[in-house]
Amino acid sequence: MNDQHDATPDYQPPTVWTWAQPNGGQFAAINRPIAGATHEQVLPIGRHPLQLYSQATPNGVKVTVMLEELLALGHRGAEYDAWLIRIRDGAQFGSGFVAANPNSKIPALIDHSGPQPVRIFESGAILLHLAEKFGAFLPTEPAPRAECLSWLFWQMGSAPYLGGGFGHFYAYAPTKIEYAIDRYAMEVKRQLDVLDRRLALSPYLAGDDYTIADIAVWPWYGALVKGVLYGAAEFLQVQSYTHVQRWAGEIAERPAVRRGRMVNRVVGDPASQLHERHEASDFDTRTQDKIGAAG
Repeated sequence: MNDQHDATPDYQPPTVWTWAQPNGGQFAAINRPIAGATHEQVLPIGRHPLQLYSQATPNGVKVTVMLEELLALGHRGAEYDAWLIRIRDGAQFGSGFVAANPNSKIPALIDHSGPQPVRIFESGAILLHLAEKFGAFLPTEPAPRAECLSWLFWQMGSAPYLGGGFGHFYAYAPTKIEYAIDRYAMEVKRQLDVLDRRLALSPYLAGDDYTIADIAVWPWYGALVKGVLYGAAEFLQVQSYTHVQRWAGEIAERPAVRRGRMVNRVVGDPASQLHERHEASDFDTRTQDKIGAAG
């Protein structure tokens, strides 16, 4: 038997699925087939109108990059408090977080700028909320706006194949299953080719201007082609996607992107980690020239 195949290649699904709690590898402690809170935990609230509850996974990085980009443009109303939600510890199942996001996934944003707090969950929805709120990084003309939103929703639909599909079976699953890895590697390479063909035609995904489409796609696919996601750069031959490489490198050099990557980060060089962010001056305690080199 090929040792890359599942140890039980003749597995047949039962008539009724039941939850085997130890199943799931390193995520077994936090994955479950039901929703809702597991414990009482009130979310902290800082002094800024925007309260972010997150961790610096690719989905979390989207929002912190967006907020830092807005601040770089001079939008003072985009000041925010970023609270760390340690997802490996199950903090996303606290009652306060579940109230902010019933799906128990980071990031979640509470906007306190109006008469009543507004919760926004799903990273794409948060980017769209902020873009419309501040009138930035989202074209107003119909054609470029449609292009931008198309790529934003492309990312929301495509990245699960990269993360929960390829990333899980290639890097995290307790058993290496050849069929699963091949299936998702094929799809991720197709997605990279989609991006590469688009970026051969324009500097950014929606055209000539940097938008929320780039902010959404970059933490996933930019990290992948730069070799900092799943350790799969050689396996996927990411250097061949030259236009994605160009785009990813240029975005990585933006000062707001460098700052956004630090927020709620708990891995890599300690100088690249800012577990909580409450003021712009919080970045002053970190060595800025190490940010771009952090994994």
